[in-house]
Amino acid sequence: MSIEPPVPGEPRRPSGPRDSGDAWVVAPSGDRYWGRFGAAGLLAFDAARDSVLLQHRVSWSHFGGTWALPGGARHEGESAMDAALREALEEAGVPARSIRPRATSVLDLDIWSYTTVVGDVVEPFEPVISDPESHALEWVRVDEVLDHPLHPSFEDSWGHLRTTLALRPVIVVDAANVVGSVPDGWWKDRPGATDRLLDRLDALAKVGVPGTALELPGDRWFPRVVVVVEGEARAVGDRDDPVSVVRAEGSGDDAIVDVATELDGAGAVVTVVTSDVGLSHRVKRAGATVHGSGWLLDLLS
Repeated sequence: MSIEPPVPGEPRRPSGPRDSGDAWVVAPSGDRYWGRFGAAGLLAFDAARDSVLLQHRVSWSHFGGTWALPGGARHEGESAMDAALREALEEAGVPARSIRPRATSVLDLDIWSYTTVVGDVVEPFEPVISDPESHALEWVRVDEVLDHPLHPSFEDSWGHLRTTLALRPVIVVDAANVVGSVPDGWWKDRPGATDRLLDRLDALAKVGVPGTALELPGDRWFPRVVVVVEGEARAVGDRDDPVSVVRAEGSGDDAIVDVATELDGAGAVVTVVTSDVGLSHRVKRAGATVHGSGWLLDLLS
């Protein structure tokens, strides 16, 4: 097994056979972009520290001496999400279980793309320099990021990436209304029909929701989903984050208004899914955006 010698200017000094994605893409202008299949990086945000994880790049790397995100070239067939988490593990020892994706932002240059995965720290960790590409890894307070000499591309994107850190979308689902909008025999087995809806919401939570659907910047978002159930449907089982179930003790509408009001007060960007006109007016007064059940069913299809 041969080992390739270091090449000045490459993002990583190879220590073994190069992956097929580890190559420059050269634009007609002569500009070079690392990653034959594109590249991806992780913007890990720790709310408890009000800080993001940054990497001080070694001098021999591309734009060496600057600060940027852990990241690198995607492998062939690898998703941007998987690439960002893999690179963060390889370069900074970031455990995947510690990150909950919040959003993705894509720079698409047609010949090449870079995807930033914005992720919330849900299990605290300390970064570890685990390859030769870093001088240092530091938690940098959000207000102090611009005090560092940044990689030009990260500096260009920091403004809109910082905006995403203040946006925490939550979708609140009126389960009875959504289930009742599809004549699939739900009246014979309301818990079963609601469970099927929850299964589909679990799948949606994994792939995310287009930013345009939520009227938010960025490519895709991975919102929390709160499903309010009432009556017989309260027999459904619990779900794992990011999908949760709220069982209305009385009126389902009242419970939805209470949930929306609490989330809005906590600073979340709340979208309520219901086609009930009266409920729509109530949750709008609580600060939520409203979409009918068809909006959600389109996302689930």
